[in-house]
Amino acid sequence: MYDTLLIGAAFICGLLARLIGLPPMVGYLVAGFVLFIADIQAGHAVDMVAEIGVTLLLFTIGLKLKLHTLTRSHVWGVASLHMLLITVLFSLIIWGLLYLAAGMLPQLDWQSLLIIAFALSFSSTVFAVKVLEDRGELSSMYGRIGVGILIVQDIAAVVFLAASTGKIPTLTSLSLLLLLIPMRWLFLRIMDRCSHDELLMLFGLTVALGGAEFFSAINIKGDLGALVFGVMLAGHERTNELFKSLSSFKDIFLVGFFLTIGLNGIPGGEMILVALILVLLIPLKSTLFFLLLTRFNLRSRTALLSSFNLSSYSEFGLIVTSIAVANNWLASDWLTTLAIAISLSFIVAAPLNTRALSLYQRSRDTLRRFQTGSRIPEEEELSPGNASVLIFGMGRIGSGAYDAMRKQGNHTVVGIDLSPEVVQRHNQKGRNVIRASATDFDFWARLQLDHNTVSLVMLAMPQRQENIIAAQYLREYGYTGRIAAMAKFRDDAEPLMAAGADSVFNLYAEAGTGFARDAMQGIPLPTGTSITP
Repeated sequence: MYDTLLIGAAFICGLLARLIGLPPMVGYLVAGFVLFIADIQAGHAVDMVAEIGVTLLLFTIGLKLKLHTLTRSHVWGVASLHMLLITVLFSLIIWGLLYLAAGMLPQLDWQSLLIIAFALSFSSTVFAVKVLEDRGELSSMYGRIGVGILIVQDIAAVVFLAASTGKIPTLTSLSLLLLLIPMRWLFLRIMDRCSHDELLMLFGLTVALGGAEFFSAINIKGDLGALVFGVMLAGHERTNELFKSLSSFKDIFLVGFFLTIGLNGIPGGEMILVALILVLLIPLKSTLFFLLLTRFNLRSRTALLSSFNLSSYSEFGLIVTSIAVANNWLASDWLTTLAIAISLSFIVAAPLNTRALSLYQRSRDTLRRFQTGSRIPEEEELSPGNASVLIFGMGRIGSGAYDAMRKQGNHTVVGIDLSPEVVQRHNQKGRNVIRASATDFDFWARLQLDHNTVSLVMLAMPQRQENIIAAQYLREYGYTGRIAAMAKFRDDAEPLMAAGADSVFNLYAEAGTGFARDAMQGIPLPTGTSITP
């Protein structure tokens, strides 16, 4: 009976949150508060589900982790400095608040103050990635920077989780980590042989939970093991498929985590006031992100959009706080206080991200004063030269189109792709490919496009939203030439045409015609018949 109430309350509150434009996780927290008021207690099963949710969250982060991304100074430098400065500033602010409210609010020692401020320094991975996905800008410049900063923050959280246990690995335990080298080879071979159904998902669950158990067995925090085992599988050709198969599963288990936070209780009126004050500190957090990003030679627009995307508090803050409460470093009231502050931060951050572009346009001249005179390579001006054909997305479809257009002999073709590995591979093969993101508004501002020379733009990116955004930007910048777009499904054609595409190639519908044409080569057809697209 209780299980039905828990699931039903989570669904109803999550649905209501979604209907008013908030992340469902806000609803899950509210559901926990409602169940607490109704005196409904969570059983051991809910706690176990919550633990698995956190483990899978860290494992999926590891799957997407590209170590070379974290080596860029505007990622690790900004993330590290921001966490340090926010931890110090927020500690002082909270101390001042408690000092002024002496007698009304419980006083804290400096260790507790630093833990709370450290928890508030994180930005929500779930919220930020969801905003980027909804806008089709996960691969944009500011999106990639934001995700990189989030990963650095997540690593810091995992280090805290590992240190919080007080367990010191022995030399023997650390030597067992050498087993990870042959284990990676074995795991990759096994993943190659998994099918595309539930077997791949079961493999991922086994590795994630097994990694956590392995690290726990050698006296290291199990959550760190989930992250490390995820990194071991990163970069494999089936990693994205594994990530997608586990994402929904992970999100369902995380519902248990958010429910358990709310079930811990509701803070008193004084602590709710503290939560509201913490929300008022969000502009300081966003402003510091903007200042640091511009100091690291990013354009003001990239810095502003990244800052807004990172302006919420994080579910990792709850994980850090829950560990502190479990170790008796903080009173349980602070866990629910931060849960309320995090929920309210989503309410503040959602409209900020929705209006980010319009806010930038209105304040562009003022914001540009914060830019430095230098630029990182990804934000320098781009020129396609004397290209007559541009192809966005140099995967298999884009590469084939590139070669076909170049064989005609009367076209100068330039490819554009986001991945540095893809760009390097094509350039080594003699193709002229430049690195850029078609969904990055600043890319179009930096692109020196000769509208009289470029007669055709082909959009062959894998995500429908990416092609739609690119077509819109092309028309907004006055491009009057022909735009041809690729679509996977029939329903994709209408929004692409509305965005400015002149023609849409249905990948799956046309593939059969091409296959038949190729198969029939050399076979005489009946008189008067032919295979046409």
